[in-house]
Amino acid sequence: MRDEKLLQELTQLWGVAGYEGAVREFIREKAAPYADDIQTDAVGNLIVHKKGAGGAHAKKIMYAAHMDEIGFMVKKIEADGRLRVCNLGWNWTASAYNGRVRFRNGVNGVVSCEGKIEEADNKAGKLYIDIGATSKEDAKKYVDLGSPCGYLGEYLPLANDRICAKSLDDRIGCYMLLEALKENTGCPNDIYYVFCVQEELGCRGSKPAAARICPDIGVAVDITPAHDYPCDLEGSNTVDDGVGIKICDPSVVCYEGVVAAMVDCCKEKHIPYQKEVIDQGGTDASSMNLSGTGVRAGGIVVVVRYPHCQSAVASKADIEAGVDLLTAFSNYTFTF
Repeated sequence: MRDEKLLQELTQLWGVAGYEGAVREFIREKAAPYADDIQTDAVGNLIVHKKGAGGAHAKKIMYAAHMDEIGFMVKKIEADGRLRVCNLGWNWTASAYNGRVRFRNGVNGVVSCEGKIEEADNKAGKLYIDIGATSKEDAKKYVDLGSPCGYLGEYLPLANDRICAKSLDDRIGCYMLLEALKENTGCPNDIYYVFCVQEELGCRGSKPAAARICPDIGVAVDITPAHDYPCDLEGSNTVDDGVGIKICDPSVVCYEGVVAAMVDCCKEKHIPYQKEVIDQGGTDASSMNLSGTGVRAGGIVVVVRYPHCQSAVASKADIEAGVDLLTAFSNYTFTF
């Protein structure tokens, strides 16, 4: 793997949706030596620009990987010190149950449930967080209404060059953009590597970023759920089958010319790939697609098992194939 330490560091940063500041500053520091320009917009997106060499067929390409991860926010403090919470992004109550969380100020807690977890029905209102407080007054010494928290989930190596960690959604995408930026040594196309906020709250960050950049092509760089293990989803996504080229999800049908260009890149550079079609979920491709007068949209995704929890699993080979595709696509000569 190009820089596994970088990926590990990215996954362990605290940055739930709406509170991505620490992740943004880390990425800014890593990107600065390779960028022509770096800006932060009003909503908190980090926009890293690498000027293209130009040419008759040069395009302006926006890549969007989101910095935020899922988490919870305190909405009520009970008399006994328990913290009632609401979602920041989609949380599986079953995987959150008895899991560990950390607040931005470093306070730790354990997630539990009022009643049987099987009856929570993926409703965060049934959950509470125990920080060890003995009363409401005691709890308020450590947290308050509106305090956000995210999962604890260390970075673990698994067999067959697979990895496990929290926030692989979408620190994988952030990693791939940083590595592709390093390899951009004179692309003909004008590239904007955008590290977005609040994707988990409805793909919010990429919309104003795309309106600002007005790209010819907008590519979401994200993860996608695996279908190759027993779960509640059906499809063809398979870990270790290569980088995913998005065809369609409920929020976007990708531009055929963008899809064809990605397939050409993979074939020419011998990059393992799979086509991705999902009937649940979405990415920042949707917001870019509908920005301004419209943007040709696509997606480069990595298949991940157990997404949206503290123990997601992915293949290092698939991640590296994603970097390879980003580099090849950035250098592609487009005919549309």
